[in-house]
Amino acid sequence: MKLLDLILGRPLATSEDQQERVGSIAGVSVFGLDALSSAAYGPEAALTVLIPLGAAGLGFGLPITIAVSVILAVVYFSYRQTIAAYPGGAGSYTVAKENLGDRAGLLAAVALMVDYTLNVAVGISAGIGALVSAVPGLQPFTLWLCLLVLALLAFMNLRGLRESGLAFMPPTYLFVGCLGIVILLGVVQAVITGGHPRAVIAPPPAPQVQATISLWLFLKAFAAGCTAMTGVEAVSNGVQAFREPVVSSARKTLTLIVVILILLLVGVAYLVQVYHINATDPGSSQYQSILSIMTQVVVGRGIFYYITMAAVLLVLCLSANTSFADFPRVCRTIAQDGYLPYSFTIRGRRLVFTEGVILLTTLAAILLLVFNGVTDRLIPLFAVGAFLAFTLSQAGMVMHWLKKKQPGVTGSIVLNTIGALATGITFFIVIVTKFAEGAWLVLLVLPGLYLFMLLIHHHYTKIGEELALTGPIKLRRPRPMIAVIPIMTLNSLAEKALQIAYSVSEDVSVVHIERENSQRDFCDEWERQIQPAISQANLPMPHLEVIQSPFRRVVLPTLEYIWQLEKDNPDRTVAVLIPQLIESHWYYSFLHNQRAAIIRTVLLMKGLNRIVIINVPWHIQKRERIRQATKELWEKSPAWLDN
Repeated sequence: MKLLDLILGRPLATSEDQQERVGSIAGVSVFGLDALSSAAYGPEAALTVLIPLGAAGLGFGLPITIAVSVILAVVYFSYRQTIAAYPGGAGSYTVAKENLGDRAGLLAAVALMVDYTLNVAVGISAGIGALVSAVPGLQPFTLWLCLLVLALLAFMNLRGLRESGLAFMPPTYLFVGCLGIVILLGVVQAVITGGHPRAVIAPPPAPQVQATISLWLFLKAFAAGCTAMTGVEAVSNGVQAFREPVVSSARKTLTLIVVILILLLVGVAYLVQVYHINATDPGSSQYQSILSIMTQVVVGRGIFYYITMAAVLLVLCLSANTSFADFPRVCRTIAQDGYLPYSFTIRGRRLVFTEGVILLTTLAAILLLVFNGVTDRLIPLFAVGAFLAFTLSQAGMVMHWLKKKQPGVTGSIVLNTIGALATGITFFIVIVTKFAEGAWLVLLVLPGLYLFMLLIHHHYTKIGEELALTGPIKLRRPRPMIAVIPIMTLNSLAEKALQIAYSVSEDVSVVHIERENSQRDFCDEWERQIQPAISQANLPMPHLEVIQSPFRRVVLPTLEYIWQLEKDNPDRTVAVLIPQLIESHWYYSFLHNQRAAIIRTVLLMKGLNRIVIINVPWHIQKRERIRQATKELWEKSPAWLDN
C-alpha cells in the first residue's frame, strides 16, 4: 500500500461521489459547527459589553438575544428559498451575482472568504484558549496546540467530506446534548421556583456599576451578540455536498442547525437572567466563561460539569470545520467564473477541492502565527463578513423574485426585503461600533482581496480574447521547420539529438559556443566524427554555427542565435532540440550544469509563438546496475587482487 493511500485513503473515482455525500444528520456536524459553537461565545460577547452596567446589565441580555434570534429566523427562511432557487451552491455569491451583477457577487464571495478564514483562526484559538485557562501548564504551548488542531482539521478534510462529518458527529451532538440538559434542568428549576431558582454553586457577584445604559452601549452589545449568527450561511454554500434529493437534505440540515441554535441562545440568555449570572472580564485572573458559570450553578461542579466543558472545548476547536467544508466550494465556484486560478475547480484524490483546503489552512496558519495563537480580538469581526454576505444575498433574492413575476411571490419579496434591511442595518451597526476594535482591518482586506481577484479575472479575459477563434480555423501548407541543436560536446547525446532533428526537418542548424582556452577542437571533431556519418546516410549537411565567447558565456549567445534565426525567418517555425542528461536520482542532477533547463525556461518565458521546444533526454544508467556489475567483476577477479 502506498504511503499516501495509508495517510489520506485510497483515491476515489468520480462515480463514487454520491457515496461521499452527507445526509441531514451528518450535515449538522459538517456545516453547523460554526453556528452551534457560537452559543458558547455569542451571549457572552454581548454580556461582556454590558459589564459596566453591573447587575442592571442582566436585564438587557435576553432582549438582545431575542432580537438576534428574530434576525436569525428571517435569515433562515431566506436561505431556505436560496437553497431551492440555487441548488448548485455558493449561496450568497451565486444569488448576488445572478441578480445584482458580477461585482456584487464578487463582493459577497470576498466577504465569505474573509469570514471563513477568520472563523478557522478564531475558533481554534478560542478553544485552545479555554483549554489553557483550565490547564495553565499548557500556556507556553498555545501556538503549537493551535497549529496541531489546524493540521488535524486539514487532515480530516483532505480525507473527504463524509469522513470528517462522521468524525465530528460525536463531539457535536455531545455538546448539544450536554448544553441542552443543563438548559432544560435550569428552566425546570426556574419554573418550579417561580423564576427564582437556587444555584448549586453561587455565581460571581455582580461588578460595580461604572456606567448607565445608552444607545451606543446597547448597540455595541447587540453587535457583539450578532456573532452568534455566523456560519448560518454555510448550508446554502455547500448544497452539492448533500445526498439526493439535495434541496430537501440541505433544508433539513439548515432547519436542525437554526432550531438548535435559537433554543441554545434563548436558553442560555434566560438562565443568565434568572440565575443572575454576570460576565467576567476576559482579561482578569477571575475570568470564567458564561457557560462554565451557568453549568456549575445548575448542576454543580461534578463529573457532568467536566464532560460539558470538554464538549464545549471540542466544539470550539472543531468549529473551524464549517469553513473547511465551505471555503473550498466557494473557491471552486469563484474559480469557475475566472476570479481565482482554475486549478481550484479540480477535485483531489478524495473528491474534495484540495487546493481550497490547502489555501485555507495556509491563511489560518499565518493568522495564528501573527497573533501567536491568541486571536480573541478578532471574534467580533466575524459579523463584518457574515452580515455583508447576508445583506447581498437577501437583496439578491428580492431581485430574483421580482424577475420571476409569478403570482404568489409577494410574501417572499416582503420577507427578503425585511431580511435585507435588517441585516444591512446590523452590518452598519457592526462596522460603526467595532471600527476602532479592528473592523478597520477587515475594511482594508476586503477591497484588497476584491481588487486582486478582479486582476485575475482580467488576466483570464485577456487570454480568452487572444485564444478565441473569430471563425473557422485556417490551415495552410506549412513550410519546413528549422531544427536547431545547441551542442557543447560531441557525444552519444549529441548523436541522438541529430537523429531526432533530421526526423523533424532536413534544415538543421547546430550552434556551438566556443569558449576561451577550450581543450578540444570542436570543428576538427565535427569533420572527423559527424560529417562522414551524415554523408553516408545521404542526409543534407547541417549548418554549423560556431560562436566565440570571450567572456565564457554559453546560455546568452545560444539564446541570441535562436532569436536571430527566428527573426530572419518570419514565416517558419523554429524547433529547438535541447539535449539533457536525466539522472537516476534527483540528487545526482546537482553534479551537472543546468544550462539545458535555463535555456528551456527562458525560451518558454520570452520566446514567441514560432519557437517550439523538443526535449531530448538521455537517461543515465541506474547506479544500482553499475554497482552490481562492479561487484560481479570483483568476484570474478584473480585472487591476487585481494592481496
